[in-house]
Amino acid sequence: MKKSLLLIPLIIISCKKEANVPEVSGKDSTVVTEMPDSVQKTDSAALKKRDSIINNAPATKEVLRKGVMRSEKEGQIVRTADASQLPFTLGEEFTKDDQELILKLTHYDQPNIKAKISTKDKDFNIRFNQIKLPNGDYDGPFGREITYETPGKGEVWLIIGKSNMASGNTKGNFTVSVE
Repeated sequence: MKKSLLLIPLIIISCKKEANVPEVSGKDSTVVTEMPDSVQKTDSAALKKRDSIINNAPATKEVLRKGVMRSEKEGQIVRTADASQLPFTLGEEFTKDDQELILKLTHYDQPNIKAKISTKDKDFNIRFNQIKLPNGDYDGPFGREITYETPGKGEVWLIIGKSNMASGNTKGNFTVSVE
């Protein structure tokens, strides 16, 4: 009995030992080196000079630019952005059939709007279905590019979805560039 009481601390100590890790030779390709602090960092003024990119791909869970809100309900994605952020490009993805994106541009005061949808998939069935103007009028349908004279100032909506007059894939990634 006394011998077993002496063995218990030995067992506990032996269980707490760390495993031996072999040393890595200088020839191993998995060695990681730190980058020096002298790596040039992007200046925020330089970012403002070029077009902004707003990405909402599934891998990117946070919006990369402030002021662009996103909500999704029953297959309808609504993105709201202040027109003072123009020009910009935003990324989006349709994951279900019959989804649509409504891009609401608040405080729009330009005489015309120009926008383009880009996809890597040539068989992607997507277009600008309608535009809602500041006076409440709707117009459309359009193709993947739109240049439209906007009467008045206010909120402009670009409604993007599939074309019922065409076939093709309705799920996938795309970008919308607005000027």
